[in-house]
Amino acid sequence: MRWQGNRQSDNIEDRRGDGGGGGGLPVGRGGLSIGGVLVALVVAWLLGINPLTVLGLMGEGGVAAPTQSAPGPVGKDEATQFVRTVLASTEDVWGPQFKARGASYRPPTLVLFRGRTTTACGQGQAAMGPFYCPADEKVYIDLVFFDTLRSRLGAPGDFAQAYVIAHEVGHHVQNLMGLTAEVDRARRQSSEAEANQMSVRLELQADCLAGIWAHDAEAAQRILEQGDVEEALNAATRIGDDTLAREAGGAVAPDSFTHGTSAQRARWLQTGLQTGDLQQCDTFAARNL
Repeated sequence: MRWQGNRQSDNIEDRRGDGGGGGGLPVGRGGLSIGGVLVALVVAWLLGINPLTVLGLMGEGGVAAPTQSAPGPVGKDEATQFVRTVLASTEDVWGPQFKARGASYRPPTLVLFRGRTTTACGQGQAAMGPFYCPADEKVYIDLVFFDTLRSRLGAPGDFAQAYVIAHEVGHHVQNLMGLTAEVDRARRQSSEAEANQMSVRLELQADCLAGIWAHDAEAAQRILEQGDVEEALNAATRIGDDTLAREAGGAVAPDSFTHGTSAQRARWLQTGLQTGDLQQCDTFAARNL
């Protein structure tokens, strides 16, 4: 991926030097008990749902605003520069996309942390992988995940990493469009299997939105090098629900899927990448995912 020398975003919080984050989840009336937190995390782990989503639902009305020490200066290491460059590229893509539809794009903040950190959705853990919190409009990532992506998940390459960032920014785009809140409301009124299916469609749409970013960024800046598309498609394949279940030695149970199969994730990423058309990313209207 050709990224060196391109603009870098300033919408970054570097919390890697704050000792793992302060604050935490409220305990007692109006919040979750310690036991409730543990139950939420176990449920999330078993169902494959982002634990922050479960914590938010169980809290009935959200969690208290986190107390977080001020972020330190943004690091100058190459990994940080790469993340800032990819984030800037998503800003350059989604700004015009929203403007063309008569709307304004409000960029997310990307938070770098180590181990754990507080968010407006609850306590964030590196073990969750990268995640987006709609309550504070921030993307959270522990850069150690990129090592995991390469060594444990078998998805090396800088464009695979860029796809991960673009996918989380895709969730921010969904949030600005009102889709996130709409799906959350519908999930609360649905069966477990139906709620999981809605989550799958939301995640596949974020994959498609990541593809739109790649399409527009390539058109504007020629960022793609040979093998980049294959890197991203491989990453999408490696993190499909069916592939992860098989590698974990568990049963492949489609009703429990929350992100989509490997084939679905790769297909929707490719749809966005090839068309660059937001209308083609309507996974909720699609009969076949």
